[in-house]
Amino acid sequence: MSIFLIIISILFWIIAFVCLYGRQTIAPAFSYLAMLMLSFAKENGYPIIPLNTTILIGWLAMTMVVMLSAMLQPEEIRRQTRGMTYLIGGAVVGMVLGLLGFSIGDDLNLRYGLMIIATALGTALGFLLYTNTPDGRPVKPGSGHFFRYLLAKGFPTAITVMQLGVVLVLLIALKNVNAL
Repeated sequence: MSIFLIIISILFWIIAFVCLYGRQTIAPAFSYLAMLMLSFAKENGYPIIPLNTTILIGWLAMTMVVMLSAMLQPEEIRRQTRGMTYLIGGAVVGMVLGLLGFSIGDDLNLRYGLMIIATALGTALGFLLYTNTPDGRPVKPGSGHFFRYLLAKGFPTAITVMQLGVVLVLLIALKNVNAL
């Protein structure tokens, strides 16, 4: 049963990343469902990844806020897909760099915080990189649309990637404990 739940979780994350390009409103929900599926996976009666109810409820609240804020955006902004490759790429690179926090210290909260901050910064820097392209000039800083577009597209992107990062932080921490 655990293998099935892990496969379903991976499929949900694939769907979430595909949805970031077109149906960004529902991408955080699929990412949350992937994390939720992993919380049910057990080995010998113990969870494979220790996703407790505090983590799940906190991320459920963030997912609901992000989805609601994405739904409240004007239709023309919701349908826009320009710059999403830069936003997603920046978020993933930021998450990977944040996962390098394991080389800084042993505190799980520090690692978790570094991953969150690095993902948010990566998303913002990816968008800033996009605004320096010819296609991104309409939303460049100073255009009046920069923060509106960044928040409308970057917030769901960052939350979707951060949920994957939460699982990776816990998985790496668990594997480091087992290696000792």
